[in-house]
Amino acid sequence: MNEGIAPSTPGASSAPRARAAFTGENGEFRRLVTRGALLELVTFGFYRFWLATNIRRHLWSNSSVAGDALEYTGTGRELLIGFLFALAILVPIYLVYFVIGIEAERWQAFAGVPLGLLYYGFWQFANYRARRYRLTRTLWRGVRFWMTGSGTAYAVRAFGWILLIVLTLGLAYPWRAAALGRYKMGHTFYGDLAGRFEGKGWDFFKRGWWLWLLALGWIAGYVGTFAVTVVSLAPLKRGGDLTPLQMDSALGALLLTIFSISLPFFPFVYGAFKATEWKWWLQGLRLGDVRLDSDLPRGRANWKYLEDDRRRASRGPRGWYPCRFIALFILAYLGFTLALGVVWRIYMVQRIWKIVASSISIENLDAAEHVVAKGEAASAVGEGLAGSLDVAGF
Repeated sequence: MNEGIAPSTPGASSAPRARAAFTGENGEFRRLVTRGALLELVTFGFYRFWLATNIRRHLWSNSSVAGDALEYTGTGRELLIGFLFALAILVPIYLVYFVIGIEAERWQAFAGVPLGLLYYGFWQFANYRARRYRLTRTLWRGVRFWMTGSGTAYAVRAFGWILLIVLTLGLAYPWRAAALGRYKMGHTFYGDLAGRFEGKGWDFFKRGWWLWLLALGWIAGYVGTFAVTVVSLAPLKRGGDLTPLQMDSALGALLLTIFSISLPFFPFVYGAFKATEWKWWLQGLRLGDVRLDSDLPRGRANWKYLEDDRRRASRGPRGWYPCRFIALFILAYLGFTLALGVVWRIYMVQRIWKIVASSISIENLDAAEHVVAKGEAASAVGEGLAGSLDVAGF
């Protein structure tokens, strides 16, 4: 039971720490998602519920703390039923909105605004309920994680915070993450151990403020360059030297050029931001007296991708996994979408999970030794809503 317990390091807390570990094989996961993508194709997408379940079982069962692995008990059938229930809820809403839009044609220009707000609210509600479902299907040492709280209350909070983020040009994001983290963890339990979140928005901001300035500078440069170009070309358009089509083509070429130049840098900036956020979030998690810590380096995810790609490239074209899907890219858009999904699941799901899980250490794990099992399995409708809105993940 104490396998994986490491002594404390000098200068740290005197309590022993347990290391988390991920033991999943990359090849096994590649085969799982490749087979799943092909089955999605022949079942017109319906296999995705079982694929999501298999992916979670792979990730959960290969993630262990002190030698004891997590267990995922959800099923593909639950996800399918939840999805069908979600469709029964959402389809009438969309139909009513469509009819109202026809009756109010003079407001057609603003018709997308209420729908966008409605979609965002449902998206946040679905995210909360999907998290609730996944937690209640997660066991460790035979004890269930579970969750209370209201998806509606969470969506209202998230909606208020997104307005503040827009008004502050993203500056309020760290405080939003802290506030929503407190709500989610304040309603999270492991048996009879209550969760809480102690991360502070200011601490998050101090770790990542330079990324915010970098992103803001990039956006300002993007908008500024576009505005200067429009102003410069306007006299030519008025004088007849440029037709409207030529004007639009020039602006489109400019946007494409700027996007192409900046695109290679985006994964590194975004990867550094997410690594900063994950480390801050993990260090703020509490379950009773159990505390989590993480030694995840800021650039680990980015360099991990490069290292993996370099090792595959050194083995030649046959060892480079994405090349196996070139034929599908050429044959059909559907094949391209499925292949892209496979690559996404490999690099952005399993690889990231592996890196983050391996960075975690747990303090005071003994506090979970005598936990009392509590909580019940939640409905899969929330997960179905997330799936119908394409936010379920995996």
